[in-house]
Amino acid sequence: MIIIGCDYHPGFQQIAFVDTDTGEFEERRVEHREEAEKFYRDLGAQGAKVRVGMEASGHARWFERLLSELQFELWIGDAAEIRTKRVRKQKTDRQDAQLILRLLLEDRFPRIWVPSWENRDLRQLLWHRHRMVQARTRIMNQLQAVALNEGLRCKKRLWRDAGREQLESFALAPWASRRRRDLLELLDRLTPTIAELTQAIEQEVEKCPEAQRLQTHPGVGALTALAFVLIIGRADRFQCGKQIASYLGLVPLEESSGQRRRLGHITKQGNSLLRFLLVEAAQVTVRSDQEWRSKYFHLAMRRGRKIAKVAMARRLAVLMYWMWRKGWDYEQLKKFGSHAGEPGHRDGVR
Repeated sequence: MIIIGCDYHPGFQQIAFVDTDTGEFEERRVEHREEAEKFYRDLGAQGAKVRVGMEASGHARWFERLLSELQFELWIGDAAEIRTKRVRKQKTDRQDAQLILRLLLEDRFPRIWVPSWENRDLRQLLWHRHRMVQARTRIMNQLQAVALNEGLRCKKRLWRDAGREQLESFALAPWASRRRRDLLELLDRLTPTIAELTQAIEQEVEKCPEAQRLQTHPGVGALTALAFVLIIGRADRFQCGKQIASYLGLVPLEESSGQRRRLGHITKQGNSLLRFLLVEAAQVTVRSDQEWRSKYFHLAMRRGRKIAKVAMARRLAVLMYWMWRKGWDYEQLKKFGSHAGEPGHRDGVR
């Protein structure tokens, strides 16, 4: 078997590999993409069993597809944990590749869970809709500014037929008029695109029983439910709600030593899209549920609205996790979630 430690960069990769049958060791730097592809295809032509280890990084989809096509094992490791295993203060690409190889050979490589290709593709659907909505919001804000400059303040009514007629009726200077026309054209193109993407998300939710159960929670729509299922991947990857909150970056930074304990802002280490959706969904839940409203205003009075919003998003994430793990809908969660001995009780679900 050939085991390869790969220090991956966008333009090249530094590799250190050993043949466990013969003990032969070699190091090499291969450029992307032609030279690297030729190297791995030559290994595949030899019929050898190959395992490749690399740190989690971006811009490597083509490389992952290549190894999958050649039926090579690809182990992706936690970059932060690999960094802690470095002993020497020097850091070079060669030493990084050797370190990864040594961890693979000693069975100490911190392998992480990697989503399937189908999962990743569906995430692209979520991100694409999110970016389209952001672009539409920026355009709408610019058009609102145009209307305000002309003395028209009608907020959401600007997007109704009467409001749009008023916006288009203003006599503007040539370039201001051009800007208004282009922004309206972009808005008209984005709106049906977003509607199409929203419909696609709803169709995917219909195929996913877990997302359908999560939707029974007040404030959780198709987008948030599907994003939660795709990004968490498997509920059994986590032992408790605290791990979910940490994974999503909804826990505070901590720097404690001795008798001193210092907490900072949230870590924001997790997926930014899901964190954003949870905050939005939690605010909807606050508006629709009396118990949530009471908790939110109690926190807001003590700690401020921003911290209260994040706290409610964390609570929502923990609740959704236990709904998924236990196979409960929202009514079952309210009925069984606070029983003594349930993990949800320790996590502060109720």
